[in-house]
Amino acid sequence: MKTLRLTIAICSLLFALTVSSQTPPPDPTLTDNPVFQKNCAKCHGKTAGGRHFGGPSLISEPATTAPADELRNIIANGKHHMPKYAGKLTPEEINTLVDQIKSPPKK
Repeated sequence: MKTLRLTIAICSLLFALTVSSQTPPPDPTLTDNPVFQKNCAKCHGKTAGGRHFGGPSLISEPATTAPADELRNIIANGKHHMPKYAGKLTPEEINTLVDQIKSPPKK
């Protein structure tokens, strides 16, 4: 009986840790967002400053002043060499990325 309780407690703890590690913290910055790190940093850089022969800066004035609908469209449908993420990211994840691109970097 004690072994069963211990097993259940360990499984519950592992489940809680797994769920919490996949949930982004409330109001993270763009570069802290796990969705950004997994899907965007490879081309746009870990600091979102852009990469030579990669994606442009997401913290520059052209990106931060672009209309939100345009950013959503680019993320969802791709543009030039950027792939589309409509089937890979949820609308909520795309909206969060757009909000984080549009908001000034936190210091």
